[in-house]
Amino acid sequence: MLRTALRNVLAHKARLVMTALAVLLGVAFVSGTLVFGDTTANAFRSASAKSLKDVAVAVQAVETSDGEDGERTTVLDAALTSRIRSLPGVSAVRPTVNGEATLAGKDGRPVNADDAWRNLATNYQPGKDGEDNRYPLEQGRGPAGGGELALEAKTAEKAGYKVGDTVRFATDGPALTKKLVGIVSTDDPRITAGGTLTLFDTETAQKLFLAPGRFDEVAVAAEPGTDQGELTAEVQTLLPAQGATATSGADLAAEQSRQITADTAAFTKVLLVFAGIALFVGVFIIANTFTMLIAQRSREIALMRAVGASRRQVVRAVLVEAALLGLGASAAGFALGLGIATALRPLLNAGGAGLPDGPLVISPASLLWSLAVGVVVTVLAAWLPSRKAAKIAPIEALNSVELAPPTRSLVVRNVLGALLTGLGVLVMLYVSTLRTSEESNLMIAMLGSALTLTGMIVLAPLLSRPLITLAGRVTTRFFGVSGKLAKENALRNPRRTAATASALMIGLSLITGLTVTGHSTQRAMDLEATQGLTADYKVSNSSYRGLDASAADRVARVPGVAVAAPVTSASLDAEGAFGMITGTDPEAFGKAAELDFHTGSLRDLGPGRIAVSAEFAERAGLRAGDTLDAGVGSGQPGRKLKVVGVYAESRAAQDALGVLTDVLPYSGDKKLDDVLVKAEPGKAPGLAEEIRDALGNSPLLKVQTQEQIIEAESGAITVVLNMMYGLLGMAVVIAVLGVVNTLAMSVFERTREIGMLRAIGLDRSGIKQMVRLESVVISLFGAVLGIGTGVFLAWAGGALTASSFATYETVPPWDRLGIFLALALLIGVLAAIWPARRAARLNMLQSIQAQ
Repeated sequence: MLRTALRNVLAHKARLVMTALAVLLGVAFVSGTLVFGDTTANAFRSASAKSLKDVAVAVQAVETSDGEDGERTTVLDAALTSRIRSLPGVSAVRPTVNGEATLAGKDGRPVNADDAWRNLATNYQPGKDGEDNRYPLEQGRGPAGGGELALEAKTAEKAGYKVGDTVRFATDGPALTKKLVGIVSTDDPRITAGGTLTLFDTETAQKLFLAPGRFDEVAVAAEPGTDQGELTAEVQTLLPAQGATATSGADLAAEQSRQITADTAAFTKVLLVFAGIALFVGVFIIANTFTMLIAQRSREIALMRAVGASRRQVVRAVLVEAALLGLGASAAGFALGLGIATALRPLLNAGGAGLPDGPLVISPASLLWSLAVGVVVTVLAAWLPSRKAAKIAPIEALNSVELAPPTRSLVVRNVLGALLTGLGVLVMLYVSTLRTSEESNLMIAMLGSALTLTGMIVLAPLLSRPLITLAGRVTTRFFGVSGKLAKENALRNPRRTAATASALMIGLSLITGLTVTGHSTQRAMDLEATQGLTADYKVSNSSYRGLDASAADRVARVPGVAVAAPVTSASLDAEGAFGMITGTDPEAFGKAAELDFHTGSLRDLGPGRIAVSAEFAERAGLRAGDTLDAGVGSGQPGRKLKVVGVYAESRAAQDALGVLTDVLPYSGDKKLDDVLVKAEPGKAPGLAEEIRDALGNSPLLKVQTQEQIIEAESGAITVVLNMMYGLLGMAVVIAVLGVVNTLAMSVFERTREIGMLRAIGLDRSGIKQMVRLESVVISLFGAVLGIGTGVFLAWAGGALTASSFATYETVPPWDRLGIFLALALLIGVLAAIWPARRAARLNMLQSIQAQ
C-alpha cells in the first residue's frame, strides 16, 4: 500500500500542484514567523550583550526630582561616582547622561518630528587616547566644549550635515546651534533601526538634560576575578536609601533576556494567528482535492478492494499519500519561509518598528514544527475523503464513476449549519448591546464571530443554489449557452462549490470586518480630533514637554493672527471624582473653539469659577451653582471652586474648564499644552512659518492645521489596516489557488462531457467562456458571503469600539466594498485562465473516448 500511495502521488502530481502550493504557502507563513521570532530575539540579545559588555554593576537612578532652577536632577552625582570608583575590584566607571535632541535638517525640516523619543542624546566620554570606545570616530574628533557636538554617521547623513557645519537642534525649548566636530558609529539597535544620536561633552549634556554634576546611570567595570554579586552589594551600600539602585551585569542581562523573550513571543503569536488562518483556508483546498481525486479514482479503489485491500488499508493509503504531499510541500514551504523571515525585518523597520540587525537563526525546533504543521494539516484535511474512499463498494464503483452525495448528509449538514449560524448571530446580537470593551466581552465577540463564520461555512452548500441561480440568470442572459452551462456546472456539486467559495469567503469576511471597523473608527477619530475646534492652527511641542507660558502672547503679536488662545491642563479631584481640568483665556478660547453650553457660558468663567462637561457633572453629581472643595494638580490641597456652567462633552475642554491663572500653576512644569490660533480673514495660508519664527523655530514645534491634526490622529489606524491586509492577503492567495485547483480538476473530470459539447457545436472560445464564467460565479458567491458576513460582524462588534469613542458609528466604506467585489470578479477571471485554456485544447475525439 505504501508503494501504491507513492505511485499515486507521482501519477497525479499535476493535479496536486495547487494543493501543494496551498500547503507550501501556509507552511511558509508559519516557518517565516518562527524563524523571524528566533532571529529577532537573538538580535536583541546580541545588542543587549554588546551594551552590557564589561558592565559588572549597573547603577540607575530610579526617580528624578526638580532642582532649584526647575531642571531635572538625580541622586547620582560626581562625588558618588568617585566613591564607587575607589571601591576594591573596580577597574572603571562610566557615568552617563541621557536625553533627547531633535535635529533640524539642512532643509529646515525636523528629523523624526513625530517620534521625538527616537532622537537620543548622551555624553561623549573620551579616554586617555581622546576617543570614546563606545562610539568609535569615523571623522573629526569628539566634542570638547559647550559649542560642539558629534553625530552618528546615519544621523548626519539623514540630516544632511558634514563636519564643520553648524547644527540646529532642540531639547525641550527653543532652537540651539552648535558646531559639528565629529562623526561616530554605533551598533545600538535603537539607532540602527532609524533613531538619531547626538553626542555632547559631559558638562554640556548635564546642562541640557539634568543638572551640573548629575548623571542618569553609572556603569561599573570590574577587574578580572571580581565577584559581581559581592561588588554589587558593596556599591549598593554607597547609594542613598532612595533614588537609585544597583544591579549586577549578569542579573541585568538575564532580566533583559527574559523581557526580550516575552516581547518577541507575543509578536510571534500574533503572526501565527494569521498563519493559522491561511492554513485553515488551505484545509478546504486539500479536502476538495482529495475528494475529487477519490471520485476520479473510484474504479481504481474498487479494484484494490476486489483484490483484497481492506477498508483500513484504503484509508491508510490515502493518508500516506496526503502525508507525502504534505512533507514535500512543507519542506519547500520552509525554504520559502526563510525568505519571508529575511524580508520581515526591513519591512517592519520601514514602519518604525526599530528591530536590530542580526544573522538569520534557523533552529531545529522551527524546522520540525513547520514540517509537523504541514504534514498534520494535510493528513487531517484528507481524513474525511479517505473514509469516503474506504466506503466505496467494488461493484458500485465499477458500475458508476461518481455517486451523488446522499441527501440525508446534506440535510444533517444544513440543520447543523443553521444551528451554528443562529447561535453565532444570537451571540453577536448580544455583543451589540454591550457598552464596555473589557477582555471578557472581547472573548464573547470572538466566540460569536467564530460560530457565525463556521455556521456560514457549513451552510454554504444550501446557500449556493439560490445565489448561484440568481447569478446564472445574468450569465445566461448575457452569454447564452456558455452562461447557462457555467451555472449548471457550479450547481452540479454544491459541496465542492461551497468548499471552494468558503476558502475565499473566510479571507474576505475577515478583511471586510477589519475594513468596516477601521473605517468607522477612523471616522470617529477624525470627528473627535477637531471636535469643538474652529482654530486655523494648533501649536504644540512634539516631545510633549509643553510650551513656554509666554508662547500665546508671542503668537498673538504675529501679523495676521486674530486670536491666540493659551491652553493648559491639570488633574482635578472633585471630592472623589477624578478628571482633567483645562485652563485658558475664556475670551480668546471662545473665538478659537466652540462649546455647546447647557447652562451658563464662557463669560461666566473667572477666578474660582469653572464649567464642567455634562458627563463629568453626572459622574461627580454636580450641577450649575454647586460649590466644591476640589484639588487642582497632583497632591495639591483642596480649594473652593464654584460650578457656573455645564457643556456638552468635547475634547477641546476635557472634563472641566477654568481660567488660565487657576490651572497653569498646577500643570506639568507650569507650561502650556498648546496654543489655538485663529487667523484674520484670508490670512491663514502661509501663517505657519511666521508662527514658528515667532516661537524660535524650534525643531520640536508642531504647527498643525485641522487637516494635519486629523491625519496625525488617524494615521495609526491606516498603518494597522495595511499590515492586516498584508497578513490576510496570504489567505486570499491560497483561496485563489483553490479556485484554480477546483476548476482544473473539474475540467479533467468532465473531459468526456467537454468532448461531447465540442462535438455538438460548442467551439473553443465557448468552452473557455464556460469555464471562465463558472470561475466568476464561484468567486462572486464566496465574495458575497464573505462581505455580507464581515459587515454583520463589524456592525455587531462595533458596540465594543463605541465604548471608547462617543462619535463612533458603523459606516461601511461602500467604495472599498465595491472594490472587494470587483477584485473577486477579477480573481474569477484570472483563476480560470489556465483551466479554460486546458479545456479548450482538449482533443474532441480523444475526450469522447475518455473514461
